[in-house]
Parts: sequence; structure tokens; C-alpha cells
Amino acid sequence: MTRRTRGWVACAVSVAVAGALVGLGGQVAGQAPPGARTPWGEPDLQGIYTNAYDTPLQRSARFADKEFFSDEERAQLDRARMNLLSEDQRPHQRGSEQDVGGAYNSTIFLTHKPTGKRTSLIVDPPNGRVPPFTPEAQARRAALRQYEQALLQATDVCKKQIAGCQGGTFGPPSPRRNEPPPMYPVGSINRADGPEDRGLSERCMSARLPDYSGAAGFVLQIGQSKGVVSIFYDTGQGQGWQRIIPITARPHLPAHLRFWWGDSRGRWEGNTLVVDVTNFSAKTDFQGSRENLHLVERWTRTDAQTIEYEVTVEDPTTWTQPWRIKQELGKQPDGPNRIYKEPRCHEGNHGMPAMLAGARTAERAFAQGRGPDPAKSCISGCGGFEVVGIDDVDLEEGPPRAAR
Repeated sequence: MTRRTRGWVACAVSVAVAGALVGLGGQVAGQAPPGARTPWGEPDLQGIYTNAYDTPLQRSARFADKEFFSDEERAQLDRARMNLLSEDQRPHQRGSEQDVGGAYNSTIFLTHKPTGKRTSLIVDPPNGRVPPFTPEAQARRAALRQYEQALLQATDVCKKQIAGCQGGTFGPPSPRRNEPPPMYPVGSINRADGPEDRGLSERCMSARLPDYSGAAGFVLQIGQSKGVVSIFYDTGQGQGWQRIIPITARPHLPAHLRFWWGDSRGRWEGNTLVVDVTNFSAKTDFQGSRENLHLVERWTRTDAQTIEYEVTVEDPTTWTQPWRIKQELGKQPDGPNRIYKEPRCHEGNHGMPAMLAGARTAERAFAQGRGPDPAKSCISGCGGFEVVGIDDVDLEEGPPRAAR
């Protein structure tokens, strides 16, 4: 994720706060105890929740099988992180397009939270890392990477700045320029033939499940009625979404019915809401998994202010074993906190028609002998911080060389 994207996320949380948000720990007057029940007798999970700490999805290799930090380690990491953030590094040439594209001062535009007790959100496998990909998943990733790189290799910017691009004189556009991608593109590619080329984020469709929170701004609101739990996720750049979980013993919908955030079925096990989620669309992507993703979530109120969220992630076509995430979410006071607006990602609403129209205008101008060849221009994946279409960047190692 680029600094610019993290800045958008930090600025997108639409919660009006009349007082300071409380963190985890300590009981607030008026909040229900963990054993509280709704008027119809179900465990009461209702309220607005957020995460108080910065915890990475995967554990750094240097912490090996260490699940929790000591207080001294957390303080040391916070000091080191703030020193790095205060430097506000600018890796690209000042005044260049890439420099301007990332021109969000890190000390002003980004959310900075203290280091959490957990060394990673992943608690199983014990090393805190996403399990290895299956050969099938590796083949899918390789096909997508080859396609993305083929779209870059004809561009001037790629040839000048990115390791791995073909050198020499500029030849004709890649033969893949007019070919469809090997799978539905969830990230922007170096082309603008249609909305799908611009990826889910630019189309204001990047909300995901499971939606865990790390360093970025993150708020959710849980509501309940008889036989139904509703969760509103206010996350991303105005890309919040509403989730309805029926409490039922009925089976999942038929396999040919697919949804962006899957088909949820909930049940109560004591004070824990257990949600089984299947039927994801192949147009979504979670860490490389698509239509075969299977989630089992567990929502448990552990005290008056805390919900423990745990999710087991499984896809035998993507990972060699299931893996599990655990996170604590802190309840905010009901009085001063409200979610007022229905999020709308206006950048995509207004920008997409202009982006596509601009691409067509550039093509017509080139055909008439005016302007550069659009096929040799770079509009995505050139010299940035992100790996286009892949959400598996190792925060310690960084993205692969060819995508930097």
C-alpha cells in the first residue's frame, strides 16, 4: 500500500467524535457487561468498535514464535517507528510524477497508533506467517505477474526506472496489450480500456472480508435484531459497506450464486457468534484466494469494552493449510460517538469516466499524428510502492524488485 493510499484510509473514517475515543481496558459507565443480553435473550454485541493498536498481519521473521511483546519492547518499537516517520522520506526525484503522487506528509496525513501487544494478527501457524501457497496458487500468481509486466515493458517510464524491463530501443506495444487478463483484475493494470482495468480501489469497490484492522483507520458498528446481526464497516476511502448475518440453521445458498463478500450464516455457541462464510465471487481477492475462500469467524465479548474477533481462513486451492487471525476491538462510548454519513467514494464516481475518456482522447490524438503513443505511457505500476493486483506484500521485505 502506498503512502498516498494509507493517507486516504486514515482520512476516510467518517465517525464524528465529540470526545476522545477510549482504548482497550477500563470500564466505561453505562456500557453493558460482557454477559449482557438483548431483550430477546441473545448475547449483546452492539456498539461502535475500533482497534487501538498497530499490529501487522504477519509477524516479522526476527520475532519467530514470539506471540506477544513485552512493554519494554513495545516502547522501543514505538520510538523507532516515530523516528522513521518523522523523516518523511521521498524516494523519488523531487518534482517527478511519482514524487508528486506520493506527496502526503507522513506526520500529518497518516494514522499512527501505538504498537500492540501482539507481534502479529496471525496466531496460527505459530510463526505468525501466511502459510505457503499451493502449486496451483503459484501458477495463478505467475500468470498474473507476467501479464502485468508485459503491459509495462512497452512504456518509457518502465524502461527508464524499473529493474526487469527490457532495455534497448522502444519496440511495438506488447502483444498482450489487447488480450484479457488471466483472471479478473482486482488491482490497476497499465491500461485503461475499461473500468475493470483500473482495479477495485479506483472503482471504489475495495471493501473486503475478512476486514481486520492494522495501522489504518478502522471502525465498525454492530446492530442486532431477532435472528439477525448487522455489521457496518466504515473503512477505506469512503468504501464502507453493510453486512447482514442471518442467525439460522439453513444451508448456504447454491454454489452458483456468488457475492462480493460471500454468503454468511451465523449461529450462537454460548456467548460467541460463529459465522460461516462461503460463496465468494471470483472477482474478489483476499491474499490470493478468490471463489474458494472459506471463513469461520468468532465474535466474543470478553468484557464491557472488548470484542475478541477471531477468523479461520481456508482455501485448499491457495494455501497448504488453514490459518487463523485474532484481534481485540475496543467499544467506544455510545454518547459522543456516531456514524453520521453513508460512505461514498467520489473519486471513483467522478474520476472513472474522465480517466477512460482521457485514454480514448489520447489514442485518437496519436492516430492523427498528435501526441505520444498511449501504449508507451505509464499509468499504473511504474516506480510506486505497490504490487499491482496482489495483496501479499511482506512488510519487512517489501515488494519484489520488478514492481518498485
